[in-house]
Amino acid sequence: MNESRLIFITLLVKLGVAAAVSSALARSRTFQNLLFASRRRPAQVLGLLAFICIPLGLGVWMRFTVPNFLAADLSFEATVILGILFGPFAALVGGGFLALPALLHHEYLALPFNLAVGLTAGLFGKFAEEEEVWSFSPFVDLSIYRWIRRNLRKPRFDRQILLMFLIVGMEICREWIHRAYPRWLFSLHPSSWGPRLAIWFVAPVVVGIPLKVWNAIRTERSLEEQKRLVLEARLDALQRQINPHFLFNTLNSIASLVRFRPEQARELIVKLANILRALLKDHDSYILLREELSFTEDYLGIEVVRFGADKLKVVKEIDARTLDYPVPSMLLQPLVENSIKHGLEPRIGGGTITLRSRLEGERMIIEVEDDGVGIAPGRSHSSGVLRGTGIGMKNVRERLEVLYGGAALFDVTSRPGRGTKVTVIVPVGGEGDEAQIVTPAARSTTRS
Repeated sequence: MNESRLIFITLLVKLGVAAAVSSALARSRTFQNLLFASRRRPAQVLGLLAFICIPLGLGVWMRFTVPNFLAADLSFEATVILGILFGPFAALVGGGFLALPALLHHEYLALPFNLAVGLTAGLFGKFAEEEEVWSFSPFVDLSIYRWIRRNLRKPRFDRQILLMFLIVGMEICREWIHRAYPRWLFSLHPSSWGPRLAIWFVAPVVVGIPLKVWNAIRTERSLEEQKRLVLEARLDALQRQINPHFLFNTLNSIASLVRFRPEQARELIVKLANILRALLKDHDSYILLREELSFTEDYLGIEVVRFGADKLKVVKEIDARTLDYPVPSMLLQPLVENSIKHGLEPRIGGGTITLRSRLEGERMIIEVEDDGVGIAPGRSHSSGVLRGTGIGMKNVRERLEVLYGGAALFDVTSRPGRGTKVTVIVPVGGEGDEAQIVTPAARSTTRS
């Protein structure tokens, strides 16, 4: 009775040790990156083995130094996990390392047994599909129940059930070798069948627990990656929406000058070439404000030629400190285009566009203001604050939401007959609601 109680307590502690070690490893971002890498260099494989084998090797050592703490030895289960996840080579190296404490205590069959287990599990891992390994369930009774239900409907070969029986079979072999050579290989050795069956079926559960814990992290990372890809796809679609819109407007301007003012048309073509070169060269979500201003100046140069220097004036009030901070690419040009098209074109005498930038704490404020006709009352307004509804304005607002979440502000304030001011506020340090905003130096490093 005392023997059976000790065995069952040991098995319960063993389950707890497996859960604790796998959960502790899963908290390490470095371990996650190594575990879920699609391809690993030899140095990365060794680093992954060190993460897993060093703490479990200490557990094997504790079996000899702490009385009745047999549950600390997870060398058999760990070797199986290394084999099915990383292949025969990793399992042989890891299994050999885990056998060293046992060899030092004269358990001479520990090394060949671990190598045999590693080779067997590694070959199974090569044979099985990746998802079959990751979805291996530690709940043995449920696995068997689902297997029986599936095969009643449509009989098929199930590698997960094969893995479960493979683990049980190797555990039975370990017990058999221990009975033949009790001092040369460690195994729990109950004399009654109840504890013995418990030992056999706890082995696949101990293997399944780390797989379940790590697979949960794997699923979470996959969802994060999918979310990032969706945001990137949405941002790319928004950027593609802006570029043709701008291009067609510029080509229309050039077409109106080709017949009567060919030299000015040539000047516009050169400026348009500069703009297209910049668009083709840089597809990043962010560029420095300095580069964005240069891009916008080429656009304004086109519009000044089209309008005439006497009808379109440009004033810049730019804080030099803001020039090396990143802003979303194609941020200013749609705002300037909107001011010209809806603010200054309807005004017979033209007008002035003012570009401003300044820093306030960890925020950068950018303003595009015109002294045009403004926005008529009752059109897209709410408490005096207006939001753009054209393609360019709407696009800028949506890209700010994608890139910064709730950390950015986009406001349009208009006074009918006196002009419109667009204000964009973006963070230059800390974190937004959905996107991390970094310093200019960090972004320059990322871009390079």
